[in-house]
Amino acid sequence: MTAERTIEPFDAVDVIRAKRDGGAVPEPALRWMVDAYTRGYVSDAQMASFAMAVFQRGMQRDEIRVLTDAMIASGERMSFAALGKKTVDKHSTGGVGDKITLPLAPLVAVFGVAVPQLSGRGLGHTGGTLDKLESIPGWRAALSNDEMFAQMQGEVGAVICAAGSGLAPADKKLYALRDVTGTVESIPLIASSIMSKKIAEGTDALVLDVKFGSGAFMQDIDRARELARTMVALGTDSGVATTALLTDMNVPLGMAIGNANEVRESVEILAGGGPADVRELTVALAKEMLALAGQPDADVEAALDDGRAMDRWKAMIRAQDGDPDAPLPQARETHVVTAQRDGLVTRMEALPFGIAAWRLGAGRARAEDPVIHAAGIDLAVKPGDAVRAGQPLFTLSADDDQRFARALEALDGAYQIGEAADPAVHGGPIVRERITA
Repeated sequence: MTAERTIEPFDAVDVIRAKRDGGAVPEPALRWMVDAYTRGYVSDAQMASFAMAVFQRGMQRDEIRVLTDAMIASGERMSFAALGKKTVDKHSTGGVGDKITLPLAPLVAVFGVAVPQLSGRGLGHTGGTLDKLESIPGWRAALSNDEMFAQMQGEVGAVICAAGSGLAPADKKLYALRDVTGTVESIPLIASSIMSKKIAEGTDALVLDVKFGSGAFMQDIDRARELARTMVALGTDSGVATTALLTDMNVPLGMAIGNANEVRESVEILAGGGPADVRELTVALAKEMLALAGQPDADVEAALDDGRAMDRWKAMIRAQDGDPDAPLPQARETHVVTAQRDGLVTRMEALPFGIAAWRLGAGRARAEDPVIHAAGIDLAVKPGDAVRAGQPLFTLSADDDQRFARALEALDGAYQIGEAADPAVHGGPIVRERITA
């Protein structure tokens, strides 16, 4: 006697055709598509066709909501209600030199708000928060749910760790497919990917740092705004208080691009110093997070300047077996690039600097590749700065000097010394807009 085969309620080809022809996929069919792909009934080839149809045809707001909810339903959904205090998270769409999570999490925790910062690793030119923190001797990214809860409930109040495999497994499977099928840059797919994990995480509130410009995922501000509005709507519809800041990523953020050197710069911010743009964005995001937690008047700048944020940082690192006072890795080889003439730094495009740091070993081409924590770029100047011939512009660091040639290739034409910087590209504040529901 043979086992009866389960009869599926929908057919993947019908779902693909509906989206290919520009129609809206009915909610039951869309939920089935995600579930059937997660359990292996719908093939990679079929889901790739569906993703391409979404890429080309887009999705209505309600479709994006259903897709996000279906991906959440594919795994576990956490709850922090037992903590007895507000939880607020932050997500950045990624950029060059973006180390903001490191000083931000302990800063917000100073005010009695729990920060469950489930972070990822870098791929390509955008760095990963976990890679940066793993520069610290002994620091551990993998925590159990019990360890994470204990760290947030106790005096530390903040945790930066790897997301568990149980959160939105459908997204993990679909993201890997999108990465190799040319469908990454779809706003419905990006929004549902980010928000499915953040909503499943169970945070009370969420602030999104949506970047635009040369080094950002969305180079055009209008596209970044559309992505921000889509994600804010998804969070709001799911009962998560959500806002977004549109931030400029035409120029690298701060003076350090890499891993260990970005940790050093983060510690400078926690000590009340550091580059002005990193401090500005850290403060802006902290104020936004605390406003959502019911503390709109919190003096976050004072907490940076008086050592409270630094104390919380050290406690957070120690709680995950790291030594906050240990020396960070130093590169074996360095190469200094100097100004060829007197003048003003008029251009410094973020993307080529991100690619150069990646080629030096600070990033990875494949998910399984290791990163070299000491590799990266340290800037000596930013657009608008006056320089003299022979003055250092930036320093490349690597463990193998043979990496310098390809990194310098990436930087060819990425920076310029002239008479005046272009205010249309490099002028204005870091935070350009605030997006609410």
